[in-house]
Amino acid sequence: QVQLVESGGGLVQAGGSLRLSCAASGSIFSINTMGWHRQAPGKQRELVARISSDGVTNYADSVKGRFTISRDNAKNTVYLQMNSLKPEDTAVYYCFASKNWFERNYWGQGTQVTVSS
Repeated sequence: QVQLVESGGGLVQAGGSLRLSCAASGSIFSINTMGWHRQAPGKQRELVARISSDGVTNYADSVKGRFTISRDNAKNTVYLQMNSLKPEDTAVYYCFASKNWFERNYWGQGTQVTVSS
């Protein structure tokens, strides 16, 4: 099993920045990909960004150029730097960890990000 603990959510004005962190513990040797999904009220959970163990990244079109995902393998932690935030970025952000690029094996508890206009 892998446990994921997220931090860094909060309330910010449009145009502001936030940094999310997600620390993994447990059977981390099995983990290849880490990343973030988000879910806004009344909407489906969607991929925001993901990063493989060797640094390959992938972003949703809606966040390209504004969000940056990074990973510290020594600390088993993934980060999401969110700049130029928009009200439509408001959602619960969920960290995930998986054995490969396509699966979603483990989830964090979620952290709320609210962007006011």
